[in-house]
Amino acid sequence: MRKIASLVIEINELILIIFLILFNLNAISQNLDKNRPNILFIITDDQDAETLDVYGDIYCDTPNIDNLSNEGITLISAYHMGSFRAAVCTPSRSMLMTGRSVWETQDLNVDYPPLDYKHQPELNYLKITDDSPSYNSLPAIFKRAGYYTFRTCKRGNSYEGANLLFDERYDQTNRDSLDINGSSWHADKVINYLDRRIQGDHTQPFFIYLGFSHPHDPRRAKSSLLKKYGAVSPGPPNIINKNSPNLPINYLPSHPFEEGHPDLRDENSVEGVMTKRDELTIRNERGKELATIEYIDTEIGRVLKKLKETGELENTFIFFTSDHGIAVGKHGLMGKQNLYEHSIKIPFIVKGPNIKKNKKIQGNIYLSDVLPTLCDLSGIKIPENIFGKSFKSVLLGNKKKIRDVIYAVYSGGSKPGIRSVKKGDWKLIKYDVMDGKVRKTQLFNLKQNPNELLIEHHHPKIISMTGNTPKKLQVNLADFPKYKTKVSEMEAILMKEMKLIEDPYKLWDQKNK
Repeated sequence: MRKIASLVIEINELILIIFLILFNLNAISQNLDKNRPNILFIITDDQDAETLDVYGDIYCDTPNIDNLSNEGITLISAYHMGSFRAAVCTPSRSMLMTGRSVWETQDLNVDYPPLDYKHQPELNYLKITDDSPSYNSLPAIFKRAGYYTFRTCKRGNSYEGANLLFDERYDQTNRDSLDINGSSWHADKVINYLDRRIQGDHTQPFFIYLGFSHPHDPRRAKSSLLKKYGAVSPGPPNIINKNSPNLPINYLPSHPFEEGHPDLRDENSVEGVMTKRDELTIRNERGKELATIEYIDTEIGRVLKKLKETGELENTFIFFTSDHGIAVGKHGLMGKQNLYEHSIKIPFIVKGPNIKKNKKIQGNIYLSDVLPTLCDLSGIKIPENIFGKSFKSVLLGNKKKIRDVIYAVYSGGSKPGIRSVKKGDWKLIKYDVMDGKVRKTQLFNLKQNPNELLIEHHHPKIISMTGNTPKKLQVNLADFPKYKTKVSEMEAILMKEMKLIEDPYKLWDQKNK
């Protein structure tokens, strides 16, 4: 009996020890959760980086975004990777959600949710396996790591497999001037959630994906902001308003050649523009664009104010970016289906714990790099075999960039389409479009010619309209025999990148390579 009693005591002691170990592990786990950073990821739709002060804008008032850049780090070389379809935002946002390269997103589910869709995240999560593409999407990864995941954004044009897995989801396309159907709608959803955190238990870290529907067209802005930027909606007005933004330096009334996608919506059907590219129309549309951006900035300010009220601001990484850029008159274009800097470059600002303040750094990142970086910053294991790379080292000031070469593609129109490659100060763009009828090569030194000016920008009429007199070598350098070697060098780099990224096409002069 003594042996049995002794054994019972030993078993009870063992159970107690196990209980204490489990209790302490749970406490440690809870403490880790409390110390894990929150994520507020803000993304706009169709925003040229140069609409922000930190990238050189002199017209648009964005004090809240400016403050993020002053208190954080700005990447001056951040890009989306391009598109194989006219809706550039679809692969762009899919890359962001999965860490995949542009060509790896071709088979993802990008269907719009039905209008009567009811969000059931737990049921949706049960339907996936570790072989599902969405298993290693942002909301799934952060959910498994103990985060509460929240999404508000426009409806559609993204990876639906990931969208289904957010704990909360509020999707609606809001491009009106009224708060109920404007940028306030998205901000209100986040503020409501943060209010609930204040009132309840907020030890669980959050991942908030805050997507605004503007400045994508139709650019219907508040009347007070339209007045401020000298614009009317839908426009254009009868005369130029002196308060409207000047024409951009690289404005042209038309692109010098067919860029490869006839009848494109963005080039033919934008409200207030259609096919017009005259000064009156472009300045008015740019005024509308800036009005919608200031409206977004105001709503970001409201969200940040509420975040501060929660007491969690200092433990939150705040990311600000866009899915891609946009032309709005630059190079005679209106959309983003091209590979000039204004359309493939994106704004990218990060503020948060241990992030250097008021710094500008190169970065050389893609949107595909966001997923591994967010994991890295949050102490979450980065999924294996993904294309994207973490740029945490850049954010912490340990590196200036994570890659040397930037590749981009637009293949949403005629095939094989447009390709570009950038290394150092040099950038090459090649066009193989319209069934071989248009085959062009462009070479730019971006240090000497950051706006990618062409010979057409040297015309006296264009100079009188833009007020900018280009320098002699601010042109397409591929036309000069002395740059033949540089063209060949960049073409070799492009070919190498196309192979690495498994681009399914070859250009006309790559057939035998």
